[in-house]
Amino acid sequence: MFVPEGSTLTLEKNGKTYYFCSRDCMEKFMSPEDQIKKLKARLIVSWVFSLPVLLLTYLVSFPAKDYVLLALALPVQFYAGLGFYSGAYQAIRNRMGNMDILISMGTLTAFFFSLFITFFRNVIPGSSVYFDASASIITLILTGSFIESVTKKSAGDAASRLLEIMPKTAHLVADGTVVDVPADRVKTGDRISIRAGEVILADGTVEYGSGDVDPSAITGEQEPVTVSPGDPVISGMRNMNGTLAVRVEKAGQDSTISKIYEMLQAASSGRAKIQRIADIFSTYFVPVVLISAAISATAWALILRGTALDVSIPVLAFVSVVVIACPCAIGLAAPIVMLIASSKASARGILFKNTSVLDRLSRTTMVVFDKTGTVTESVPSLARIDAGTDKDRFLSFAYAVESHSNHPVARAIVKYCRENGIHEYSASDVTETPGTGIRGNVEGHVIRIERSTKAAGSAVSLSVDGTPAGTIFMEYKIRPEIAGVVERLKAMGMKVAMVSGDRRGAVESAAMKAGIDNYQGECTPEKKAEIIKGYQEKGEFVAFVGDGINDAIVMETSDAGIAVSDASDIAMDAGDLILARDDLTLVVDALVMSRLSMRKIRQNIGWAIGYNSILIPVAAGILVPAFGLGIYSFLPMLSALAMGLSSTSVVLNSLLLKRSFRIISYGRSGGSAMASGA
Repeated sequence: MFVPEGSTLTLEKNGKTYYFCSRDCMEKFMSPEDQIKKLKARLIVSWVFSLPVLLLTYLVSFPAKDYVLLALALPVQFYAGLGFYSGAYQAIRNRMGNMDILISMGTLTAFFFSLFITFFRNVIPGSSVYFDASASIITLILTGSFIESVTKKSAGDAASRLLEIMPKTAHLVADGTVVDVPADRVKTGDRISIRAGEVILADGTVEYGSGDVDPSAITGEQEPVTVSPGDPVISGMRNMNGTLAVRVEKAGQDSTISKIYEMLQAASSGRAKIQRIADIFSTYFVPVVLISAAISATAWALILRGTALDVSIPVLAFVSVVVIACPCAIGLAAPIVMLIASSKASARGILFKNTSVLDRLSRTTMVVFDKTGTVTESVPSLARIDAGTDKDRFLSFAYAVESHSNHPVARAIVKYCRENGIHEYSASDVTETPGTGIRGNVEGHVIRIERSTKAAGSAVSLSVDGTPAGTIFMEYKIRPEIAGVVERLKAMGMKVAMVSGDRRGAVESAAMKAGIDNYQGECTPEKKAEIIKGYQEKGEFVAFVGDGINDAIVMETSDAGIAVSDASDIAMDAGDLILARDDLTLVVDALVMSRLSMRKIRQNIGWAIGYNSILIPVAAGILVPAFGLGIYSFLPMLSALAMGLSSTSVVLNSLLLKRSFRIISYGRSGGSAMASGA
């Protein structure tokens, strides 16, 4: 639930401060598996002793029955229920309300009333003990809490599995020898050896060796990727064959795998605006319920004054109101959905940096795309080669030199040469000048490749010993899926636009191919942000989709920033969510997921509030004219059952979200229909 920053129970984790209403909640956050074990033990004891209490209460009668019920109820009340009392104490100490107060008040009232009747039955003639009510309340609520905890653990397993696949030992290469060291000792600048079958434990660049790597744990892609010297590799990828020597660039907490883990953890503990509203409602609801219970009890005491029921009925009315109004279902309404959504989204390659983006993304009315690296592919392709008659020799020279560079143009040239079987010469004395070009010695010739100043568009010129030999023209191809993505967004009722820093002609061409009618080119980052603000001033909720590198300003300006990036850029600060897989259809998936998630949260909150609003008058006695005062002989137990069913229904309704997400997976063509119903 919502806890103000004045709470004395705090925890520092990953640079953030978390506040808790009780020590039990804090321990559950710190070590959920240990808490599940403790909860399971309490639950077993609770059921073992509660069932005999229920059976003896309604099926058997003998002289010492109340004393036997007391003995059976004691372990339930003061072992199984101990966590509720601790939580209530901490909440009162921090001057806040929570469900533990309601549970404690209800069960302790029923228990001590029954304890009094057991030893002083003649004081209140005709009164019965209600150990069954206090025991069943604790048992049913513990059962709901156990289901919640197991569900949360299951939903959070995606984050834990990321770290589980990482090796505990690293093969450190130093002075020509390989030494095995603990993985946490690897730091930036180290060289490590990755053998066949091993998982890469740090982000870096391959220095020597080649092989295929499996990127599925990070990007979701099942197709192996071939890497060789100069290629980047990402922690979490598995080396399928060969041995790689990797120069470490990001290790430990800075590595991709750790950043993804942190994002998932942050997502699972984040708060959406709608959840904060529910939490605050729950906080204020506690005193309202206690006042209602007190009024109900007082009213029955006045009505029944002078009768044999003037104590027992007010007490039972108080217990029933307190128990039936327990706001645990409201507290569960959003967190369960958030956990399921973030877990399922991450498995798809959609990483939510915070769960509040679900709320903002669900209200999106306009999607604005960047061009280069977003609408177009992030790496250029060779469009034309102007090299005279001996094109293969020309490309061999380019291949030899550019294989030493990680520049996008260099990668495009190397990729083309590999795919077309171009012979690679050996280059030496290679020198790269950022922003200008690269040179090296190949077959006794000085090869220089520089950005072309004469050709229109993106192109590089190659010279041999100072003599121009030809020009390679580049192009950024439109992503094959973008037209379908734009069509689906429009079918969902979204407005679509594109802004770019590229020249107007290139932007117009890309927009026409993508089916985007609203576009602007030659925009600085500041200009992009101004355009977004203009849309927002017109009432649009804007989601911006960019490469996340040069668009930090516009990402912050938009209502929701979506970073399209390869996995090595996953730790960027820009963007509210990141597409780890290079596929723009995930933009539509994220929008549909957010709408489905928020709809499910609203269903849960609506059910929980409606349930409390309807059943509080029932507990207070509105049905007595129809059923008589005898209804209070079993109403406290039914109140506990109803509250438990309310929480369980919220959990089960949230779990239905998994089925909706599977429909997105297998029925992309139905995206517009699903979205319109959201």
